[in-house]
Amino acid sequence: MDSRQYASASVRQLAAVVERVAPRARERWESREPVPSAGGVLLPVSRQRADQLWMVVGMWDRAVVREEVPDRARRTAAQLFTRPALRAFWELAAAGELRARADDVGKPLPLATLRIVRDVLGILADLVVPDRAVMLPVVEPPALKETVPARDRAALYRGLADLAAAGPLAQDGIGMSAVERARVLAMVGIVLDAGTRSGELAALRLDDLAPGLAAVGVRRRQQRASADRTAEVAALAQVHPSRVVDALALSPARRVSEETRQRVLAAVDALEPLPEVEWYALREGTQVALRQWLQAREQVVESLPLEGGRAGLWVTLRASKAGPPGITLLPGGLTRAYTKGIAALNMVMAGRYGWSPLPTRMEQLRRAVEAKPLAHAG
Repeated sequence: MDSRQYASASVRQLAAVVERVAPRARERWESREPVPSAGGVLLPVSRQRADQLWMVVGMWDRAVVREEVPDRARRTAAQLFTRPALRAFWELAAAGELRARADDVGKPLPLATLRIVRDVLGILADLVVPDRAVMLPVVEPPALKETVPARDRAALYRGLADLAAAGPLAQDGIGMSAVERARVLAMVGIVLDAGTRSGELAALRLDDLAPGLAAVGVRRRQQRASADRTAEVAALAQVHPSRVVDALALSPARRVSEETRQRVLAAVDALEPLPEVEWYALREGTQVALRQWLQAREQVVESLPLEGGRAGLWVTLRASKAGPPGITLLPGGLTRAYTKGIAALNMVMAGRYGWSPLPTRMEQLRRAVEAKPLAHAG
């Protein structure tokens, strides 16, 4: 849409500002003006950020005609960044009233999109009213789901060995094969003993198990370290700890400027590296579950017609698009297998004495664990 096609003078002015830093014409893209980054350094916007800037311009175009937005917000772009106008815009945006598609209007914006809209509002405010302090809306982080209480974890530890040694579990037509049960219980045991995240669990190999299954070696990623390490990186990079998490996260829902990301990465590199592998002692219940899984795994892998790809600890149990049974589970596949296994286990075990349903999200179980690595490698 050409800036002259916007209904109000304020949005036409806003569109003209965005055209300078994110021109729609391809031939003008390389000559775009840079914008202030989170660290104050001027950097050109990416194509992705350009699309987000124009998205918010469109949202403003739909907002200024609403009665909730003050009339003066239609006059100049600067009026869009007054407190009353921003408050009305944010309430409408969060409620999904400013969506572009008519069919989607009224569907509240997800948290990730709200973060993007807020960040873009900050960029636009710097461009339109650079000398004014603008009160941007606050995006509250989602409440973390409850973790597993210590009492329930203790009961689970006691039951791991018994469950692993039992025959196939079934109840009300819902069943778990011995192989499925062995795999999910071995996963649960390692999460409880080592506090692994899904990616770290998926990365485990057979040679990460110590002799006698006494311990497991976990490759911790630098960005997945403790809160203390996050604070160290934040202090060195001179950013808020939350920006460290955002800069190093793999999820596309989290976004920071490239300048901030590079500062965080430089700080990570400057710190003393974490141990390549941290070793964690495995309790008896986990060892029993692992033995059962390794026996079952061997039978599955033996039928695999491939020579390579046999080093992963976790393998598929059925043929899929990825290949025949016995190939190494990728992180996404492991997460799905874990969730499905826990859901089935909870249904099969429902009502049994001492059993409390386990959360199907691995993160809820992991956050309840305070695992401490062994002083010496296994």
